[in-house]
Amino acid sequence: MAQPNKEPENERGDESFNENPVGSNPQPQELKEGGYGWVVIFGIFLLNAHTWGLNSSFAVFLAYYLRNGTFGSSQLGYAFVGGLSISIALLASPLATTLAGWKRCGTRWTIFIGVIFETIAFVGSSFATELWHLVLSQGVSFGFGMGLCFVVSAAVPPQWFVKRRSLANSIAASGSGFGGLCYSLATNAMITNIGLPWAFRIIAIICFVVNGLASYLIRDRNEAIGSVHVAFNWSLFKRRPFLLFQGWMVLSIIGYVILIYSIVDYSQSVGLSASQASLVGAMFSLAQGLGRPVIGLSSDAVGRINIASICTLFCGLLCMFFWIFGAKSFAACIVFALLSGSVAGVIWATVAPVCAEIVGLALLPSALTMTWLVLVLPSTFAEVIGLSLRRSGPGGYLDVQLLTGSLYIGAFIFGWLLRAWKVWELKQIRLDKEQRELAIRDDGVLMSALEHQPHTNDALPRTQRWTLFLKGIWAIERV
Repeated sequence: MAQPNKEPENERGDESFNENPVGSNPQPQELKEGGYGWVVIFGIFLLNAHTWGLNSSFAVFLAYYLRNGTFGSSQLGYAFVGGLSISIALLASPLATTLAGWKRCGTRWTIFIGVIFETIAFVGSSFATELWHLVLSQGVSFGFGMGLCFVVSAAVPPQWFVKRRSLANSIAASGSGFGGLCYSLATNAMITNIGLPWAFRIIAIICFVVNGLASYLIRDRNEAIGSVHVAFNWSLFKRRPFLLFQGWMVLSIIGYVILIYSIVDYSQSVGLSASQASLVGAMFSLAQGLGRPVIGLSSDAVGRINIASICTLFCGLLCMFFWIFGAKSFAACIVFALLSGSVAGVIWATVAPVCAEIVGLALLPSALTMTWLVLVLPSTFAEVIGLSLRRSGPGGYLDVQLLTGSLYIGAFIFGWLLRAWKVWELKQIRLDKEQRELAIRDDGVLMSALEHQPHTNDALPRTQRWTLFLKGIWAIERV
Protein backbone atom coordinates (compact mmCIF):
# COMPACT_ATOMS: atom_id res chain seq x y z
CA MET A 1 0.00 0.00 0.00
CA ALA A 2 1.41 3.39 -0.97
CA GLN A 3 2.44 5.69 1.85
CA PRO A 4 0.89 9.15 2.12
CA ASN A 5 2.80 11.71 0.15
CA LYS A 6 4.31 14.40 2.36
CA GLU A 7 4.57 16.98 -0.36
CA PRO A 8 2.26 19.98 0.00
CA GLU A 9 -1.10 19.68 -1.67
CA ASN A 10 -0.29 22.52 -4.05
CA GLU A 11 1.96 20.20 -5.97
CA ARG A 12 -1.06 18.11 -6.85
CA GLY A 13 -3.91 18.34 -9.32
CA ASP A 14 -7.43 19.69 -9.07
CA GLU A 15 -9.50 18.89 -5.99
CA SER A 16 -12.32 17.89 -8.33
CA PHE A 17 -11.02 14.34 -8.65
CA ASN A 18 -12.76 11.85 -6.37
CA GLU A 19 -10.27 9.07 -6.89
CA ASN A 20 -6.53 9.35 -6.82
CA PRO A 21 -5.14 7.47 -9.82
CA VAL A 22 -2.19 6.22 -7.79
CA GLY A 23 -3.88 6.00 -4.42
CA SER A 24 -1.24 8.08 -2.69
CA ASN A 25 -3.32 10.49 -0.61
CA PRO A 26 -6.96 11.27 0.13
CA GLN A 27 -8.88 13.57 -2.17
CA PRO A 28 -10.65 16.78 -1.15
CA GLN A 29 -14.37 17.27 -1.52
CA GLU A 30 -15.70 16.97 -5.06
CA LEU A 31 -16.28 20.19 -6.97
CA LYS A 32 -19.66 20.39 -8.65
CA GLU A 33 -19.30 22.25 -11.93
CA GLY A 34 -21.62 25.11 -12.70
CA GLY A 35 -23.36 27.22 -10.09
CA TYR A 36 -21.37 30.29 -9.15
CA GLY A 37 -18.67 29.21 -11.59
CA TRP A 38 -20.83 30.52 -14.43
CA VAL A 39 -21.17 33.87 -12.63
CA VAL A 40 -17.38 33.99 -12.48
CA ILE A 41 -17.20 33.23 -16.21
CA PHE A 42 -19.67 36.06 -16.89
CA GLY A 43 -17.54 38.46 -14.84
CA ILE A 44 -14.38 37.49 -16.73
CA PHE A 45 -16.30 37.77 -20.02
CA LEU A 46 -17.14 41.40 -19.14
CA LEU A 47 -13.59 42.04 -18.01
CA ASN A 48 -12.10 40.72 -21.26
CA ALA A 49 -14.62 42.70 -23.31
CA HIS A 50 -13.50 45.95 -21.69
CA THR A 51 -9.77 45.20 -21.57
CA TRP A 52 -8.68 43.12 -24.57
CA GLY A 53 -11.76 44.25 -26.48
CA LEU A 54 -10.72 47.84 -25.88
CA ASN A 55 -7.19 46.98 -26.92
CA SER A 56 -8.52 45.57 -30.20
CA SER A 57 -10.01 48.96 -30.99
CA PHE A 58 -6.47 50.34 -31.16
CA ALA A 59 -6.54 49.18 -34.78
CA VAL A 60 -9.12 51.93 -35.39
CA PHE A 61 -7.06 54.46 -33.45
CA LEU A 62 -3.94 53.39 -35.37
CA ALA A 63 -5.63 53.82 -38.75
CA TYR A 64 -6.83 57.27 -37.63
CA TYR A 65 -3.34 58.26 -36.46
CA LEU A 66 -1.72 57.03 -39.68
CA ARG A 67 -4.21 58.81 -41.96
CA ASN A 68 -4.30 62.12 -40.05
CA GLY A 69 -0.83 62.38 -38.49
CA THR A 70 -2.51 63.44 -35.24
CA PHE A 71 0.66 63.67 -33.18
CA GLY A 72 3.02 64.33 -36.05
CA SER A 73 4.99 61.15 -35.50
CA SER A 74 6.31 58.36 -37.65
CA GLN A 75 4.34 55.20 -38.38
CA LEU A 76 6.65 53.13 -36.17
CA GLY A 77 6.00 55.49 -33.26
CA TYR A 78 2.27 54.80 -33.42
CA ALA A 79 2.86 51.06 -33.79
CA PHE A 80 5.06 51.13 -30.70
CA VAL A 81 2.15 52.44 -28.61
CA GLY A 82 -0.01 49.44 -29.53
CA GLY A 83 2.75 46.91 -28.96
CA LEU A 84 3.69 48.56 -25.68
CA SER A 85 0.17 48.19 -24.26
CA ILE A 86 0.34 44.41 -24.72
CA SER A 87 3.94 44.03 -23.53
CA ILE A 88 3.37 46.10 -20.39
CA ALA A 89 0.28 44.00 -19.66
CA LEU A 90 2.40 40.87 -19.85
CA LEU A 91 5.31 42.46 -17.98
CA ALA A 92 2.96 43.19 -15.06
CA SER A 93 2.37 39.46 -14.58
CA PRO A 94 4.86 38.91 -11.68
CA LEU A 95 3.35 41.78 -9.69
CA ALA A 96 -0.18 40.64 -10.50
CA THR A 97 0.60 37.07 -9.43
CA THR A 98 2.19 38.29 -6.19
CA LEU A 99 -0.75 40.56 -5.36
CA ALA A 100 -3.25 37.79 -6.10
CA GLY A 101 -1.44 35.47 -3.68
CA TRP A 102 -1.22 38.15 -0.97
CA LYS A 103 -4.08 37.69 1.49
CA ARG A 104 -4.50 41.43 2.08
CA CYS A 105 -5.10 41.99 -1.63
CA GLY A 106 -6.27 38.87 -3.47
CA THR A 107 -7.88 38.53 -6.86
CA ARG A 108 -10.68 41.08 -6.56
CA TRP A 109 -8.58 44.00 -5.32
CA THR A 110 -5.83 43.28 -7.84
CA ILE A 111 -8.37 43.50 -10.66
CA PHE A 112 -9.87 46.71 -9.25
CA ILE A 113 -6.44 48.35 -9.06
CA GLY A 114 -6.04 47.46 -12.74
CA VAL A 115 -9.41 49.07 -13.49
CA ILE A 116 -8.22 52.32 -11.91
CA PHE A 117 -5.08 52.37 -14.07
CA GLU A 118 -7.12 51.72 -17.22
CA THR A 119 -9.48 54.60 -16.40
CA ILE A 120 -6.54 56.94 -15.75
CA ALA A 121 -5.05 55.86 -19.08
CA PHE A 122 -8.03 56.92 -21.19
CA VAL A 123 -8.59 60.15 -19.29
CA GLY A 124 -4.92 60.97 -19.79
CA SER A 125 -5.08 60.09 -23.49
CA SER A 126 -7.90 62.60 -23.95
CA PHE A 127 -5.48 65.40 -23.01
CA ALA A 128 -2.50 64.07 -25.01
CA THR A 129 -0.87 66.51 -27.43
CA GLU A 130 2.38 64.68 -28.21
CA LEU A 131 3.40 61.11 -28.84
CA TRP A 132 5.11 60.59 -25.49
CA HIS A 133 1.85 61.53 -23.77
CA LEU A 134 0.18 58.74 -25.72
CA VAL A 135 2.96 56.31 -24.88
CA LEU A 136 2.53 56.91 -21.16
CA SER A 137 -1.27 56.83 -21.20
CA GLN A 138 -2.57 54.53 -23.95
CA GLY A 139 0.63 52.49 -23.86
CA VAL A 140 2.04 52.15 -20.33
CA SER A 141 -0.89 53.00 -18.02
CA PHE A 142 -3.52 51.10 -20.00
CA GLY A 143 -1.18 48.15 -20.49
CA PHE A 144 -0.37 47.98 -16.77
CA GLY A 145 -4.04 48.07 -15.81
CA MET A 146 -4.97 45.50 -18.42
CA GLY A 147 -2.16 43.27 -17.17
CA LEU A 148 -3.38 43.32 -13.58
CA CYS A 149 -6.89 42.44 -14.75
CA PHE A 150 -5.95 39.80 -17.29
CA VAL A 151 -3.13 37.92 -15.56
CA VAL A 152 -5.12 37.41 -12.36
CA SER A 153 -8.38 36.44 -14.07
CA ALA A 154 -6.82 34.08 -16.65
CA ALA A 155 -6.08 31.40 -14.06
CA VAL A 156 -9.55 31.49 -12.46
CA PRO A 157 -11.84 29.66 -14.99
CA PRO A 158 -9.92 26.34 -14.82
CA GLN A 159 -10.41 26.34 -11.04
CA TRP A 160 -14.19 26.08 -11.39
CA PHE A 161 -14.45 23.48 -14.18
CA VAL A 162 -12.94 20.14 -15.14
CA LYS A 163 -15.00 18.39 -17.84
CA ARG A 164 -16.08 21.68 -19.43
CA ARG A 165 -12.88 23.56 -18.68
CA SER A 166 -12.08 24.50 -22.28
CA LEU A 167 -15.67 25.59 -22.96
CA ALA A 168 -15.76 27.81 -19.86
CA ASN A 169 -12.36 29.31 -20.63
CA SER A 170 -13.35 29.97 -24.24
CA ILE A 171 -16.61 31.67 -23.26
CA ALA A 172 -14.66 33.95 -20.92
CA ALA A 173 -12.05 34.63 -23.62
CA SER A 174 -14.75 35.36 -26.22
CA GLY A 175 -15.53 38.55 -24.31
CA SER A 176 -12.54 40.17 -25.98
CA GLY A 177 -14.07 39.41 -29.37
CA PHE A 178 -17.48 40.85 -28.61
CA GLY A 179 -15.86 43.80 -26.87
CA GLY A 180 -13.67 44.39 -29.89
CA LEU A 181 -16.76 44.28 -32.12
CA CYS A 182 -18.52 46.97 -30.09
CA TYR A 183 -15.51 49.19 -29.62
CA SER A 184 -14.32 48.93 -33.23
CA LEU A 185 -17.64 50.34 -34.44
CA ALA A 186 -18.20 52.73 -31.54
CA THR A 187 -14.69 54.16 -31.57
CA ASN A 188 -14.83 55.12 -35.24
CA ALA A 189 -18.30 56.64 -34.76
CA MET A 190 -17.25 58.61 -31.67
CA ILE A 191 -14.09 59.97 -33.29
CA THR A 192 -16.12 61.07 -36.32
CA ASN A 193 -18.98 62.70 -34.37
CA ILE A 194 -17.54 64.02 -31.11
CA GLY A 195 -13.80 64.03 -31.73
CA LEU A 196 -10.83 62.05 -30.37
CA PRO A 197 -10.63 63.59 -26.82
CA TRP A 198 -14.26 62.92 -25.91
CA ALA A 199 -14.08 59.44 -27.42
CA PHE A 200 -11.34 58.66 -24.91
CA ARG A 201 -13.34 60.13 -22.00
CA ILE A 202 -16.50 58.18 -22.76
CA ILE A 203 -14.47 54.98 -23.04
CA ALA A 204 -12.91 55.75 -19.64
CA ILE A 205 -16.33 56.03 -17.99
CA ILE A 206 -17.62 52.79 -19.53
CA CYS A 207 -14.41 50.99 -18.62
CA PHE A 208 -14.57 52.02 -14.96
CA VAL A 209 -18.24 51.11 -14.45
CA VAL A 210 -18.28 47.73 -16.22
CA ASN A 211 -14.87 46.48 -15.06
CA GLY A 212 -15.63 47.60 -11.52
CA LEU A 213 -18.73 45.39 -11.57
CA ALA A 214 -16.73 42.52 -13.07
CA SER A 215 -14.13 42.72 -10.31
CA TYR A 216 -16.89 42.26 -7.74
CA LEU A 217 -18.32 39.17 -9.48
CA ILE A 218 -15.04 37.28 -9.89
CA ARG A 219 -14.13 34.87 -7.09
CA ASP A 220 -11.15 32.49 -7.08
CA ARG A 221 -10.59 29.09 -5.44
CA ASN A 222 -6.88 29.50 -4.78
CA GLU A 223 -7.02 28.21 -1.21
CA ALA A 224 -9.26 25.27 -2.11
CA ILE A 225 -6.90 23.87 -4.74
CA GLY A 226 -3.64 25.06 -3.18
CA SER A 227 -2.51 27.29 -6.06
CA VAL A 228 1.18 28.13 -6.14
CA HIS A 229 1.63 31.89 -6.67
CA VAL A 230 5.37 32.01 -7.31
CA ALA A 231 6.17 34.96 -9.55
CA PHE A 232 9.46 33.61 -10.94
CA ASN A 233 9.38 29.82 -11.18
CA TRP A 234 12.41 29.32 -13.42
CA SER A 235 12.45 25.56 -12.87
CA LEU A 236 9.57 25.27 -15.35
CA PHE A 237 12.01 25.95 -18.19
CA LYS A 238 13.75 22.69 -17.41
CA ARG A 239 10.73 20.90 -18.85
CA ARG A 240 11.00 20.30 -22.59
CA PRO A 241 7.23 20.37 -23.20
CA PHE A 242 7.06 23.76 -21.50
CA LEU A 243 9.70 25.04 -23.96
CA LEU A 244 7.64 23.70 -26.90
CA PHE A 245 4.62 25.46 -25.42
CA GLN A 246 6.60 28.72 -25.32
CA GLY A 247 7.59 28.32 -28.97
CA TRP A 248 3.93 27.93 -29.93
CA MET A 249 2.95 30.97 -27.88
CA VAL A 250 5.76 33.28 -29.10
CA LEU A 251 5.22 32.71 -32.81
CA SER A 252 1.44 32.87 -32.40
CA ILE A 253 1.48 36.17 -30.49
CA ILE A 254 3.65 37.87 -33.11
CA GLY A 255 1.34 36.75 -35.91
CA TYR A 256 -1.75 37.66 -33.90
CA VAL A 257 -0.60 41.19 -33.04
CA ILE A 258 0.42 41.93 -36.64
CA LEU A 259 -2.88 40.62 -37.99
CA ILE A 260 -5.23 42.30 -35.52
CA TYR A 261 -3.52 45.70 -35.72
CA SER A 262 -2.96 45.66 -39.49
CA ILE A 263 -6.31 44.48 -40.81
CA VAL A 264 -8.04 47.89 -40.62
CA ASP A 265 -5.21 49.80 -42.29
CA TYR A 266 -4.80 47.02 -44.86
CA SER A 267 -8.48 47.35 -45.76
CA GLN A 268 -8.01 51.05 -46.41
CA SER A 269 -4.88 50.35 -48.45
CA VAL A 270 -6.95 48.30 -50.95
CA GLY A 271 -9.42 51.14 -51.43
CA LEU A 272 -12.01 50.78 -48.65
CA SER A 273 -13.30 53.82 -46.77
CA ALA A 274 -12.59 54.37 -43.06
CA SER A 275 -16.09 53.20 -42.09
CA GLN A 276 -15.83 50.08 -44.27
CA ALA A 277 -12.39 49.31 -42.83
CA SER A 278 -13.67 49.68 -39.26
CA LEU A 279 -16.48 47.28 -40.15
CA VAL A 280 -13.89 44.76 -41.33
CA GLY A 281 -12.14 45.13 -37.98
CA ALA A 282 -15.47 44.70 -36.21
CA MET A 283 -16.18 41.49 -38.13
CA PHE A 284 -12.75 40.20 -37.13
CA SER A 285 -13.66 40.82 -33.48
CA LEU A 286 -17.12 39.27 -33.95
CA ALA A 287 -15.51 36.14 -35.35
CA GLN A 288 -13.27 35.97 -32.29
CA GLY A 289 -16.28 36.21 -30.02
CA LEU A 290 -18.20 33.50 -31.87
CA GLY A 291 -15.23 31.30 -32.65
CA ARG A 292 -13.72 30.92 -29.19
CA PRO A 293 -16.67 29.06 -27.60
CA VAL A 294 -16.65 26.73 -30.61
CA ILE A 295 -12.93 26.16 -30.03
CA GLY A 296 -13.70 25.39 -26.40
CA LEU A 297 -16.42 22.86 -27.23
CA SER A 298 -14.19 21.20 -29.82
CA SER A 299 -11.26 21.12 -27.41
CA ASP A 300 -13.24 19.28 -24.75
CA ALA A 301 -14.44 16.75 -27.33
CA VAL A 302 -11.41 16.30 -29.61
CA GLY A 303 -8.51 17.34 -27.39
CA ARG A 304 -7.10 20.72 -26.39
CA ILE A 305 -3.67 20.41 -27.96
CA ASN A 306 -5.21 18.90 -31.10
CA ILE A 307 -7.59 21.83 -31.62
CA ALA A 308 -4.99 24.45 -30.67
CA SER A 309 -2.56 23.11 -33.26
CA ILE A 310 -5.12 22.63 -36.05
CA CYS A 311 -6.58 26.13 -35.60
CA THR A 312 -3.08 27.60 -35.67
CA LEU A 313 -2.34 25.86 -38.97
CA PHE A 314 -5.68 26.94 -40.45
CA CYS A 315 -4.96 30.59 -39.64
CA GLY A 316 -1.51 30.33 -41.21
CA LEU A 317 -2.95 28.92 -44.43
CA LEU A 318 -5.62 31.65 -44.52
CA CYS A 319 -2.96 34.36 -44.22
CA MET A 320 -0.67 32.70 -46.73
CA PHE A 321 -3.32 32.22 -49.43
CA PHE A 322 -6.66 33.96 -48.83
CA TRP A 323 -5.20 37.19 -47.46
CA ILE A 324 -2.64 37.47 -50.27
CA PHE A 325 -4.72 36.37 -53.26
CA GLY A 326 -8.35 36.89 -52.25
CA ALA A 327 -8.83 39.83 -49.85
CA LYS A 328 -8.98 42.62 -52.47
CA SER A 329 -12.56 43.86 -52.13
CA PHE A 330 -14.91 44.82 -49.31
CA ALA A 331 -16.80 41.51 -49.44
CA ALA A 332 -13.58 39.48 -49.61
CA CYS A 333 -12.07 41.40 -46.67
CA ILE A 334 -15.22 40.67 -44.63
CA VAL A 335 -14.96 36.95 -45.43
CA PHE A 336 -11.26 36.91 -44.54
CA ALA A 337 -11.95 38.75 -41.27
CA LEU A 338 -14.66 36.25 -40.30
CA LEU A 339 -12.56 33.20 -41.15
CA SER A 340 -9.25 34.37 -39.70
CA GLY A 341 -10.82 36.02 -36.67
CA SER A 342 -12.41 32.74 -35.58
CA VAL A 343 -8.99 31.08 -35.17
CA ALA A 344 -6.38 33.86 -34.98
CA GLY A 345 -6.69 34.21 -31.20
CA VAL A 346 -6.71 30.49 -30.46
CA ILE A 347 -3.90 31.04 -27.95
CA TRP A 348 -6.19 33.10 -25.72
CA ALA A 349 -8.96 30.49 -25.84
CA THR A 350 -6.69 27.53 -25.06
CA VAL A 351 -3.65 28.88 -23.18
CA ALA A 352 -4.87 28.00 -19.67
CA PRO A 353 -6.28 24.51 -20.45
CA VAL A 354 -3.25 23.55 -22.55
CA CYS A 355 -0.85 24.88 -19.93
CA ALA A 356 -2.67 22.86 -17.25
CA GLU A 357 -2.01 19.73 -19.31
CA ILE A 358 1.70 20.56 -19.33
CA VAL A 359 2.45 21.60 -15.74
CA GLY A 360 -0.65 20.64 -13.73
CA LEU A 361 -3.41 22.77 -12.28
CA ALA A 362 -1.63 23.76 -9.06
CA LEU A 363 1.35 25.24 -10.90
CA LEU A 364 -0.83 26.96 -13.51
CA PRO A 365 -0.60 30.54 -12.06
CA SER A 366 3.21 30.35 -11.96
CA ALA A 367 3.43 28.81 -15.43
CA LEU A 368 1.17 31.47 -16.92
CA THR A 369 3.24 34.20 -15.26
CA MET A 370 6.44 32.89 -16.85
CA THR A 371 4.62 32.60 -20.19
CA TRP A 372 3.48 36.23 -20.09
CA LEU A 373 7.06 37.33 -19.34
CA VAL A 374 8.37 35.39 -22.34
CA LEU A 375 5.80 37.15 -24.57
CA VAL A 376 6.82 40.68 -23.52
CA LEU A 377 9.45 41.35 -26.19
CA PRO A 378 7.62 39.59 -29.07
CA SER A 379 4.40 41.51 -28.41
CA THR A 380 6.28 44.82 -28.02
CA PHE A 381 7.88 44.72 -31.44
CA ALA A 382 5.38 42.61 -33.39
CA GLU A 383 3.47 45.50 -34.98
CA VAL A 384 6.67 47.54 -35.31
CA ILE A 385 8.03 44.69 -37.45
CA GLY A 386 4.77 44.50 -39.36
CA LEU A 387 4.65 48.21 -40.21
CA SER A 388 8.35 48.27 -41.09
CA LEU A 389 7.60 45.70 -43.81
CA ARG A 390 4.63 47.71 -45.10
CA ARG A 391 5.22 49.56 -48.38
CA SER A 392 3.13 52.10 -50.23
CA GLY A 393 1.25 51.28 -53.41
CA PRO A 394 -0.41 48.08 -54.65
CA GLY A 395 0.85 44.95 -52.93
CA GLY A 396 2.37 46.97 -50.12
CA TYR A 397 1.30 44.42 -47.51
CA LEU A 398 2.75 41.35 -49.29
CA ASP A 399 5.76 40.97 -47.00
CA VAL A 400 3.52 41.45 -43.95
CA GLN A 401 1.15 38.76 -45.20
CA LEU A 402 3.96 36.28 -45.91
CA LEU A 403 5.50 36.86 -42.49
CA THR A 404 2.19 36.45 -40.66
CA GLY A 405 1.35 33.22 -42.46
CA SER A 406 4.85 31.82 -41.85
CA LEU A 407 4.65 32.65 -38.15
CA TYR A 408 1.39 30.78 -37.69
CA ILE A 409 2.67 27.76 -39.63
CA GLY A 410 5.84 27.77 -37.50
CA ALA A 411 3.69 27.95 -34.36
CA PHE A 412 1.74 24.93 -35.62
CA ILE A 413 4.99 22.92 -35.84
CA PHE A 414 5.78 23.66 -32.19
CA GLY A 415 2.20 22.81 -31.20
CA TRP A 416 2.25 19.52 -33.04
CA LEU A 417 5.55 18.52 -31.43
CA LEU A 418 3.97 19.34 -28.08
CA ARG A 419 1.09 17.04 -29.01
CA ALA A 420 3.57 14.27 -29.86
CA TRP A 421 5.12 14.67 -26.41
CA LYS A 422 1.74 14.39 -24.68
CA VAL A 423 0.88 11.23 -26.62
CA TRP A 424 4.29 9.78 -25.77
CA GLU A 425 3.93 10.65 -22.08
CA LEU A 426 0.48 9.03 -21.82
CA LYS A 427 1.91 5.83 -23.32
CA GLN A 428 4.63 5.62 -20.67
CA ILE A 429 2.23 4.37 -18.02
CA ARG A 430 -0.84 2.17 -18.14
CA LEU A 431 -3.97 3.90 -16.88
CA ASP A 432 -7.56 2.83 -16.99
CA LYS A 433 -10.09 4.90 -18.95
CA GLU A 434 -11.09 7.19 -16.08
CA GLN A 435 -7.53 7.78 -14.92
CA ARG A 436 -6.43 8.56 -18.48
CA GLU A 437 -9.18 11.20 -18.79
CA LEU A 438 -7.91 12.86 -15.61
CA ALA A 439 -4.33 12.72 -16.88
CA ILE A 440 -5.32 14.34 -20.18
CA ARG A 441 -6.95 17.27 -18.36
CA ASP A 442 -4.28 17.81 -15.71
CA ASP A 443 -0.60 16.92 -16.07
CA GLY A 444 -0.24 16.97 -12.28
CA VAL A 445 -2.24 13.72 -12.13
CA LEU A 446 -0.02 12.07 -14.72
CA MET A 447 3.15 13.24 -12.98
CA SER A 448 1.93 11.63 -9.75
CA ALA A 449 1.44 8.34 -11.57
CA LEU A 450 4.84 8.52 -13.22
CA GLU A 451 6.53 9.23 -9.88
CA HIS A 452 5.17 5.95 -8.50
CA GLN A 453 6.61 4.03 -11.46
CA PRO A 454 10.06 5.60 -11.77
CA HIS A 455 11.52 2.86 -13.94
CA THR A 456 8.86 2.92 -16.65
CA ASN A 457 10.74 5.35 -18.83
CA ASP A 458 14.25 4.11 -18.04
CA ALA A 459 13.37 0.54 -19.03
CA LEU A 460 13.10 1.55 -22.68
CA PRO A 461 16.18 2.06 -24.88
CA ARG A 462 16.76 5.63 -25.98
CA THR A 463 16.10 4.85 -29.65
CA GLN A 464 12.78 3.22 -28.74
CA ARG A 465 11.77 6.25 -26.68
CA TRP A 466 12.46 8.53 -29.66
CA THR A 467 10.51 6.17 -31.90
CA LEU A 468 7.49 6.37 -29.58
CA PHE A 469 7.80 10.15 -29.53
CA LEU A 470 7.88 10.40 -33.33
CA LYS A 471 4.89 8.08 -33.58
CA GLY A 472 2.96 10.65 -31.59
CA ILE A 473 3.26 13.05 -34.53
CA TRP A 474 0.86 11.06 -36.69
CA ALA A 475 -0.93 8.99 -34.02
CA ILE A 476 -4.69 9.57 -33.78
CA GLU A 477 -5.16 10.40 -30.11
CA ARG A 478 -7.38 12.73 -28.09
CA VAL A 479 -4.94 15.01 -26.26
